[in-house]
Amino acid sequence: MTMSELAYPPRITTFTAPFWDALRSGTFTTTRCNRCEHITFPPKPVCPDCWSDDVSWIELSGRGTLRSYTEVVIAPAMFAHEAPYVLCLVDLDEGVRCVSRVLASWDDLRPDMRVRVTMREAEPAHLFEFVLDGEEVTP
Repeated sequence: MTMSELAYPPRITTFTAPFWDALRSGTFTTTRCNRCEHITFPPKPVCPDCWSDDVSWIELSGRGTLRSYTEVVIAPAMFAHEAPYVLCLVDLDEGVRCVSRVLASWDDLRPDMRVRVTMREAEPAHLFEFVLDGEEVTP
């Protein structure tokens, strides 16, 4: 995918900067509680299970199972030039759920397919998207 300026850039804070830096270097990360070992996504400074603020950054495999998806045809104004696109709900192998785009046509998708994360080069931050596992990304 080509480098693009994001119409609606993510909010990068002191806490979330390691996540965005990792995406830029091609690594998918999140946080895990050092007390109860609960993994959260998106990354959180406080564990939602035990309320500990003792969290560490961990690398995720980026592989998971497609659970649901929807095609956006009428997009918000800032994304209208990208429509249609497909949003997906993925259960990562590590046990956390996330939402993103999936770079596949609607007709090629079905629930329970295996997907993997890929990075989308953009400024001011790279983003993550999913592709069908085993499928190469073409620019």
